[in-house]
Amino acid sequence: MGKLVLVRHAISEYNKKGLWCGWDDPDLAPEGFEQAKHTGETLQDIHIDYAFTAAQKRSRETFAEIRKVFGYNIPTQENKALNERNYGIFTRKNKWEIKKEVGEEEFQKIRRGWNYPIPQGESPKMVSEREIPYFLEHILPLVKEGKNVMFVSSGNALRVIVKYLENIDDESFSKLEIGLGEAWIYTIDKDGKVINKETRAENAKRGKI
Repeated sequence: MGKLVLVRHAISEYNKKGLWCGWDDPDLAPEGFEQAKHTGETLQDIHIDYAFTAAQKRSRETFAEIRKVFGYNIPTQENKALNERNYGIFTRKNKWEIKKEVGEEEFQKIRRGWNYPIPQGESPKMVSEREIPYFLEHILPLVKEGKNVMFVSSGNALRVIVKYLENIDDESFSKLEIGLGEAWIYTIDKDGKVINKETRAENAKRGKI
């Protein structure tokens, strides 16, 4: 059995300001590098055979810090199919100010609604349509072979994978939160069935940033 290690990138400059990142490409905040290092330290008992990252700096920088902690070379691929959701007209806007403007119900639809497209952007369902085919072709087969694979990306890109792995329904998806810097580890058998799940580097501010 192999392990799939899903890592959400550490805190970025946009996260610190409460801004939606989307397809913008901010760096990690200075404290994000330390957060990523801590995440790596919690994972040192797992030998990673392969890694995949989004083609965005916050994911690449997070993985780079983790790899430094591990101290060995890890074959790595990055691909735009694994990028964060495009937040369209809300990109670079403060999410908490938007919440005040539109109200709680509309805010949750914008932020977490499974099939709630944003003007000039994507819904999580649209993210799944570009990401899941890549995951099924390039990532899951390695895990089914018994390899340990790390996948570093942003919140919505990882939520889409979790929805697939745990067979979460569309309505419950809106309640799914993965904290910055967290690692969710799935043990998966040769048939692609999840045998075990654990969380490391848990973030007490999950869903609040």
